Amino acid sequence: MSVDESQDRPRRPERRIRRTAGELDGQWEGLAEQAQALAGGQVAATALVQRCLERIAATQDTVNAFRRVRAEAALDEAAAADRRLAAGERLPLLGVPVAVKDDTDVAGEPTAFGCAGLFPPKERDSEVVRRLRAAGAVIVGKTNACELGQWPFTEGPAFGDTRNPWSLAHTPGGSSGGSAAAVAAGLVPAALGTDGAGSVRIPAAWSHLVGIKPQRGRISTWPEAEAFQGITGIGPLARTVEDAALLLDVASGNHAGDLHRPPAIAAREAAGRDPGRLRIALSWKAAATFTRKPLHPDVRAAVTSLAHTLAGLGHFVEEAEPDYGLVGLAFVPRATAGVGEWAARVPDPRLLDRRTREAARLGRLLGGPVLRRARAAESRQQQRIGALFGPYDVLLTPTTATPPPRVGTLAKLSGWRTDRAMIAACPYAWPWNVLGWPGVSVPAGFSADGLPLGGQLLGPAHAEPRLISLAAQLQDALRWQDRRPGDGLSPGA
Repeated sequence: MSVDESQDRPRRPERRIRRTAGELDGQWEGLAEQAQALAGGQVAATALVQRCLERIAATQDTVNAFRRVRAEAALDEAAAADRRLAAGERLPLLGVPVAVKDDTDVAGEPTAFGCAGLFPPKERDSEVVRRLRAAGAVIVGKTNACELGQWPFTEGPAFGDTRNPWSLAHTPGGSSGGSAAAVAAGLVPAALGTDGAGSVRIPAAWSHLVGIKPQRGRISTWPEAEAFQGITGIGPLARTVEDAALLLDVASGNHAGDLHRPPAIAAREAAGRDPGRLRIALSWKAAATFTRKPLHPDVRAAVTSLAHTLAGLGHFVEEAEPDYGLVGLAFVPRATAGVGEWAARVPDPRLLDRRTREAARLGRLLGGPVLRRARAAESRQQQRIGALFGPYDVLLTPTTATPPPRVGTLAKLSGWRTDRAMIAACPYAWPWNVLGWPGVSVPAGFSADGLPLGGQLLGPAHAEPRLISLAAQLQDALRWQDRRPGDGLSPGA
């Protein structure tokens, strides 16, 4: 039966944190928990940030999550936050350390986006960083990303290999792998990434995190009016739904120059609301790419278990497939055009990966009329794929088709072989970037080898509140946030 969302929903009990002074160290306490402790005087911002910086330094040789660490500036900002707290000021994240991805402008820091070369420091913050600062957050650093965000791994000659805290032999995913690794290892309570083909959701799945890809434009990409021809957006990575929703609320909003300006939502409120009884379509089919995309049996088993949990919570779940058509024909021109636009800005293009140069050339070839047709097809694709959301409220799919690969598996392949391997591992996320619609990746358990896996909850336009409420209900049932990497660092097989 369809759910009438106008009815009042019961709320889950609000979680309150009771701690004694000096008990909180910031490693596994979440974003909301740290903010509450700071406001209650249980911990100082300078202490939280200092411990955060110490953990980052201790893991740079192993996890390697950060491209830039703002140690001195972050401590100065934390001291200022302590003075503001002492004066009675209260803001959502006043004094809380967070991280942003290396494609996000922070005043005084270069934005290299995974590339080699000497990049000049930015003169001003991006709009999303301005909003984080307005909420009182302390930006401790910029996390690693693969070159121009193209691949589902975070490796490159400019910064080395970023490794998965659950197994250092494996990738945390990409392109927001540095942000995911930083949160999974307990270096920061939450971080922002960007998602152009699953680059928040894929590392969330492979790092046992919650990753939200919001509606296009929900978080401003300014100084870009839109990013990668509209397929890329900014989203949070956290260990809990509440923390991801809180960061989404704080980061959301628009600059006057943004091309996309969706209506506001209350994400954290949604995380505390029962979703009601929903109709959920379980899909195993990936969009057509004319390449093989076998589904790993451990992934199938993990997502099947998620479906059983959802059914046990009272939702109606059945297998049903969206009509993807040839949505990939609209993705490639937009993605490669975005690579070309970024590649034209780097100080020394000769330092770019050969695959990046090939993608930029393809973007130039597919520009003009081909790109315009690709963008013009979006409304028809939304109508065709969105037909699923007549009989169903939510689409459940695997986030990826495989567990995380070992570090180095994809890094040295040719362009074509990289594309084939990437599509085989990650065929489920990218269509939602073409559509501009929201999705939430949630932990779905572990492979037989102990590697994290994920499932994604997908919806139509502006469906974040429903997806977040459902994800929070799943979290209450599965308690995934209680499981952490062994000592933050596991050597793996």
